[in-house]
Amino acid sequence: MVKSSQNGFGGDFTDKNHWQEAAEKIYKKVCRVARSSAGKIPYSTVGGRFDDRSEDICWWTNGFWAGELWQLWGAFGGDELKSIAEEIEKKLDSVFLKPWGMDHDSGFRWLMTAGASYRLTGSEESKNRLILAANDLAGRFNLAGRFIRAWNDSGDGSRAGWAIIDCMMNLPLLYTVSDLICDPRFAQIAEAHADTSVSAFLRPDGSLCHIVEFDPISGRRLKSHGGQGYAHGSSWTRGQAWGLYGFTLSYIHAKKPEYLETAVKIADRFISRIPENKLIPVDFDQPVEPWYEDSTASAIAACGLIELSKFAGRKYLEAAESLLEALTESRCRFDCGCDNILEKCTAAYHDSQHEGAIIYGDYFYTEAVLKLCGKETFLW
Repeated sequence: MVKSSQNGFGGDFTDKNHWQEAAEKIYKKVCRVARSSAGKIPYSTVGGRFDDRSEDICWWTNGFWAGELWQLWGAFGGDELKSIAEEIEKKLDSVFLKPWGMDHDSGFRWLMTAGASYRLTGSEESKNRLILAANDLAGRFNLAGRFIRAWNDSGDGSRAGWAIIDCMMNLPLLYTVSDLICDPRFAQIAEAHADTSVSAFLRPDGSLCHIVEFDPISGRRLKSHGGQGYAHGSSWTRGQAWGLYGFTLSYIHAKKPEYLETAVKIADRFISRIPENKLIPVDFDQPVEPWYEDSTASAIAACGLIELSKFAGRKYLEAAESLLEALTESRCRFDCGCDNILEKCTAAYHDSQHEGAIIYGDYFYTEAVLKLCGKETFLW
């Protein structure tokens, strides 16, 4: 276990008090950053300061900053955090009027905003937004292939049969609204997509494809695509983390044993490939040079492992703690020198930029830390 770090943490990180200390450091920093970033919906940083995706309002990550603010508000309070999160939720209303801006990532946008607001405040306006978002996500369901379509295209149908592993993390929007309005349709669609994902995305060794293409007419699986990892057939780590956490969440909601079995298989494969230093690469199969890291994959996987440990054993909690120890020790910034918390985040192996700040890295790190000190609001 980590005994000390560059961020001033000492002792055994299995002690709940150390995660409480980390949570308080996050809260203190985010309160400062929220004031200086008022009006922004950040994705990354420029010169250490948050950028603003407000003009690109349909961008898929636009709920995570609000989600982080709600998590911290639920844990510690702070009216300013709440008001900024509510402002972002209202800004996202314009997305409902942009059909080509709606896609499979509705869960990421509205569970983090309207979902958090409804859980924590009971807002009827937020409940309405959740229902609208779930209706749109359900409308992307392909009946023949029993999958939820991922991205849009220019209207030529070129991506009508594409589904991606990321969608497993958006299914909780459907489960949530199904319970909220006592309508089984949404949960049925979520389970159908999860069932298809078990057979279409999971490889025999426990790794996952990123993109799978189906014939949108017949529903037949055609092929997989490489996506954001190193190469076709490789193991893009964030995709593995999406699947690990996503199947665990589907098990929590639907209680189907095959979802738990799938989550365990993915988790075991992920754990077996964690490097000695516990810092996660962009792709487990990437070459030695150039070597790129992705802290977001580590934070997402840690969240999934913590939840999985509740059903499958303590070894998954220990794996999560080891990932979070490494991030806290060497990949977190709690000082005022930059707006982000997590460093070394990479969206895709072949992108032009690597190892910077990405807002969902901060969100999932915060969620994981709050889980470990018992202060998380469960948004999934």
